[in-house]
Amino acid sequence: MSAASIGGIVFCAMPLCPAQAELANRETPVVVIGDRDASLNLDTVELNNYNAGVLVARYLIGLGHRSVACIATPLNKDNSARLRRLEGLRDVFREACPEGRFLVRTCTITPEQERGDLNIEHRTGYTLARRCMAERDITAFVAVNDMVAYGVLDAILESGARVPEDYSLCGFDNIYPSHFSRVGLTTVEHHIAEKGRSALEMLHNRITSGPGCSITRVEVMPELVVRSSTGPAPVQRQAGGPLGRPQDEDEGR
Repeated sequence: MSAASIGGIVFCAMPLCPAQAELANRETPVVVIGDRDASLNLDTVELNNYNAGVLVARYLIGLGHRSVACIATPLNKDNSARLRRLEGLRDVFREACPEGRFLVRTCTITPEQERGDLNIEHRTGYTLARRCMAERDITAFVAVNDMVAYGVLDAILESGARVPEDYSLCGFDNIYPSHFSRVGLTTVEHHIAEKGRSALEMLHNRITSGPGCSITRVEVMPELVVRSSTGPAPVQRQAGGPLGRPQDEDEGR
C-alpha cells in the first residue's frame, strides 16, 4: 500500500516516537487512543489511567484491605498506562492508608517477548502471585490488567485458597472473559468499543474537513465494575507493617 492511499492513521496506544507521529500528521490525519497526555499535539481519545488506579485503591481500602500486592508486567516509560495505574494506586494507599503495606511485584520481559508470547501475561500473574502468597499478611491482589489477573486467580485457586474469602482480586480493562461466572472479576471498565468509535469518528471528521489549527481531545471516564472476586479483608490478616516505598522485584520469566 502506498502512502498516497492511506487516508488516516489510528494509534491504539501512545506512540513511542510522538515527534514522528506529529510529523506524519502534517500530511495524513492521525488520531491516538491512549493515556491522558496534554503534551501530545494530536487528536486523542484519552482515558485517565491514574484515576483508574485511584478507583481501585479506594474500593479496596473501603473493604478493609491494608496489605495489597500489585502484580504487573514491565513498568517503564514505554508502558505509560501501567505506570499511571500504579501511581494512582500508590498515592491513595500512601494518603488514605499510611499504616498499610503496598507491594509492587513486576518482571523483566522484552518488548519482543511480550509480542511473541500470547501466554506471557497470564504466566507473569501466576508466577508473581505464587511468590507473593508467602507474604502472610497480603489480603488482596491488584493486577495491572485482566489477563495478568487470570494468572493470579489460577495461582490462588491452585494453592487451595478461595476468592474472595481468602484473597480479593482486581484487574483493569473489563475484557469479555471477566464476565464469566466461575469467578467474576472486579475490574475497571475502559469502554474500549466507545474509544474505538470515537477515534474513527474523529479521524473521519479530520479527513473530510481537512487540516485544522486546533487539537481535539475526548476523555472517556473509567468505571469500577464490582463482581465476585472482591470482598471484605479477612480479619485475621488485616494487620500490616509500615507502608514505605513500593518494592519492585525482578522475577524474569
